[in-house]
Amino acid sequence: MGKHSAHLVWDWNGTLLDDIHAVIDATNASFAEIGLEPITLERYRDLYCVPVPRFYERLMGRLPTDDEWAVMDAVFHKHYWVRADGCGLTAGAAELLAERQASGRTQSLLSLAPHEQLIPIVRRHGIEARFVRVDGRIGGSHAGKTEHMVRHLSALEGVEAERVVVIGDAVDDAVAAAHVGARAVLYTGGSHSRTSLEAAGVPVVDSLEEAVTVAEDLAA
Repeated sequence: MGKHSAHLVWDWNGTLLDDIHAVIDATNASFAEIGLEPITLERYRDLYCVPVPRFYERLMGRLPTDDEWAVMDAVFHKHYWVRADGCGLTAGAAELLAERQASGRTQSLLSLAPHEQLIPIVRRHGIEARFVRVDGRIGGSHAGKTEHMVRHLSALEGVEAERVVVIGDAVDDAVAAAHVGARAVLYTGGSHSRTSLEAAGVPVVDSLEEAVTVAEDLAA
């Protein structure tokens, strides 16, 4: 492996896992329970942001209280996880991961999905061995990925931040990457519209294959 090869830090939901329609279905099921109007995929992508309470602020005109957020988060995940098992990997993801591993390039996985639920679903898709490390969220769901990224990179031995490229579907992925001195490439197949992603000021792509190509160029 060349010393300038990128180490990729992959996002899970909306990036490697093609779950955006499950997310929308779960969102609308949870909205029905908490008294919010249903949302379309297009509006969701325009409004969605991390930390997720800010998304609800955009919908409601105010931040939810801590008690309200606890209910909203629990209701969404109740509906999401019954749908998640029916989601497949994004087109080409399994092949890209296998090719990178076979070529000696390194990659890891960092998700805001709860760690105890992330590991089993990654294993069911047969890709856990493609990564040198897999980390899910530990702790509350009210914050973004930045502190998780700090912990993730500190646990990766021999990986310098300047050759790390984060591939994700949310502006928060780019924010977390910048915080640790890494780069990011954002993918349009997940939670954000292209317009929202372009506001992050990093490359925006329409396929994971293109994301990998751009990532390697950034690290060269």
